[in-house]
Formats: sequence, C-alpha cells, structure tokens
Amino acid sequence: MKRGFYTIMSAQFFSSLADNALFVAAVQLLRSSGSDEWQQAALIPMFALFYVVLAPFVGAVADALPKGRVMLYSNGIKIVGCLIMLFGNHPLISYAIVGLGAAAYSPAKYGILTELLPASQLVKANGWIEGLTIASIILGVLLGGQLVGHAASTYLLSFDFPLIDTGIDSPSEAAISVLIFVYLLAAWFNLRIPLTGVPMRPLPKHLISLLPDFWHCNMRLWRDRLGQISLSTTTLFWGVSSNLKYIVLGWASIALGYSVTQASALVGVVAIGTAVGAVAASMRMRLDQATHVLPLGIAMGVLILLLNVITNVWVAAPFLVLLGGLGGFLVVPMNALLQHRGHNLMGSGRSIAVQNFNEQACTLALGAFYSLSTGMGLSIFGAITVFGMVVAGFMWLIKRWHESNCRNHAADVNHLLDIARHDTHHGG
Repeated sequence: MKRGFYTIMSAQFFSSLADNALFVAAVQLLRSSGSDEWQQAALIPMFALFYVVLAPFVGAVADALPKGRVMLYSNGIKIVGCLIMLFGNHPLISYAIVGLGAAAYSPAKYGILTELLPASQLVKANGWIEGLTIASIILGVLLGGQLVGHAASTYLLSFDFPLIDTGIDSPSEAAISVLIFVYLLAAWFNLRIPLTGVPMRPLPKHLISLLPDFWHCNMRLWRDRLGQISLSTTTLFWGVSSNLKYIVLGWASIALGYSVTQASALVGVVAIGTAVGAVAASMRMRLDQATHVLPLGIAMGVLILLLNVITNVWVAAPFLVLLGGLGGFLVVPMNALLQHRGHNLMGSGRSIAVQNFNEQACTLALGAFYSLSTGMGLSIFGAITVFGMVVAGFMWLIKRWHESNCRNHAADVNHLLDIARHDTHHGG
C-alpha cells in the first residue's frame, strides 16, 4: 500500500472512534435525563438523516475539492455538534449535526481509495479500512462506556479550573468534552493526507442542478447488473447493522441485566467478529469472487433470530463474534465491487454518495420503524425477530435474483477477471 493510505486509515480510525464513543455518551445523557426509550432509539435515524437529505450534494463536493480537505472540514462539523450537545441543546439535534459531518466525510473517505489505489487492491484496501473502522467501533463503544462509567467520570469531574465554570457536571458531559480532543486528533491526520493528482470536477453554478444528476447516478448504479447486487446487499447490511448497535444495548439490558457500560462491551464483541471477518475477506477474496458471499447474509438473519433464546453471557459472547464475523466477510467484497462499478460509471465521490444515500435511507427507515414501534410497546425481542426475518428474507431474494441472472453476470465476472489480470500484469 502507498504511504498515504496509512494516513487515511489513521484519520478514519480516530474520527470513527469518537463517533461511536459519542453514541454511548448520548444514550447515557438521554437516560440520565429521564428521556423516553423511543428518544434513545431515535439517535440512530437522526444520525442518518443528513446522509439522506444531503446525498445529492456531498458526493459532488467530494469530487470538487481535495478529499483530505473535505475530511478536515467534516471533522470540524462534528466538533461543532459535540459543543452544541455539551452546552445544553437536545442530544437528538446535536447528534444529527454530528451526522451531518459524517455524511460529508464518507464520500471523501472511500472515494480517495479509488484515486490512490488500482482496482486489484480495492478488496485488500477495503478489508483493512473496514477492519480498522470496526476496531474503532470496538474501542469507541468501549471508550464511551468507560467514560460514562463511575471510575472515569469521577476522575474527569474532579478537575477544577480556577475562576472558570465549565458547566460540565455529569458523566456524559465529561465524556463528550474528552471526545472533542479525539476529533481534533483526527483533524490533525486529515491535514497530512496527500494529494492524489486526480483532476477535480467543478461544482455547477446552480447546486439545484445536482438533484437530477444525483438521481441519474442513482438509477445508473441500480440498473447496472453488478451494481444492483452489491448496492442492495450493502444497503440492507448497513441499515440493519446500524440499528443492531442500539438493539444489542437494549437486549443486554433486558436479557442479561447489564448497565450501559457493561452492554457497550457486548457491542464491541460484535465488532471484534466483524473486524476478523473483514480482514479474512481481504486476504481470501478477489473482486471477481464478490458475489460468492451472498449466502452469508441469509445465515446472518438466522443468527439474529437466535438472540431471543440467549440469556447467558458465556454463550452470547462467542455467538456475537460469529454474527459479526459473517457480516465482515460479507460486506468487504460487496463494498469493493460497488466502489469499482461506481468509480467506472460516475466517479468515486458521486458513487459513494449514492451508496450512502441508499444505506442511510434504509437505516433511517428501519430506525424510524423501531423508534415508533418502541413508543407503541414493541419489545426488544420483537424487534430482534423483525430484524432477523428482514435480513434472511431479503438476502434470500437477492441470492435468487442473482442465480436467475447468472448467464448475464458471466460476462461481467469475466470483465472483472480481465481487470485483475491487467493490474497484476502491470504491477498494480
């Protein structure tokens, strides 16, 4: 890998670390203020809101500016969201602003990979960056859990600044103040991301013209045979996985009697499995083999259903590792295939924006459904059943659709093989 790739990985790690720790701090902030359960569940769709609303614009911005600079500005928006949450605004609104920064960050983060690396290294690059992202989820959730825990929060709140009243009086506020410095560290790495030399695509004079352009890009990727498979799979995976993060917190509270700090460790356990699966996929899978992993999605849905019968942490921990591992092995080749097709069809920034729009629209829809259902009395076990059936059912449909069109896909797979051979022949 080129040296700049490791700088991108470092920036992504610390930014994602803070995102996931902030989620735990926001949950604790809502719980400590006596907010309803549906408001805690609504954190996930609120984070996804700007991914959907701004999708037509953030991809074009990522293609119009150096992507390292876009990542820097996006981290600045996340810091603003933290400050607003810290000094009294409602956590749902503040977390939506952090989501705005994440929405702008993502097309630049993934799009720069296609500018920096050849197609033959995309699966490996995605494996490492997804593995590192999952590692940041593990450590971020654990960090957030520890920061709002009694020991760390007591230590942080013991600091006293003469003549200055910071207004930081609760464990959640102390945790958020620490996370601002983590975002600043990510911004420091953003400043060191190299220029790739890829020509920029200027923004149009009238930004409203980006709406039909985005719609055209969206439909173009959905009409592409390989694009359909990869986009539908990643959309479903990330839509369910994002909400599963909160569901595991709720399930651990009811099935195991865990606090937020204890339950956050189990979310980290899922992420450990995902990281292992992601790295394994990066070592074993090639771009032309991406569609071979579709049956793993059906297995994931079945495993989610089995959460309903687990009441022992010694059974839950290895089970959650396995669940995460299947997800990691599924999503890495699918992501790489989607990035490759999108880069060739419309440019990296726009294709990632289309991907984010679909994935976060699914996250928003499922999160809104779960939040509303919780407000109407749906139990955590009912939510687990619904999510498991959705994953298994839709992945079965995607697999059947792929098999029914396998003759058409043969030409596309041969094209991918030619790409891999060409890159290998030229030292890519």
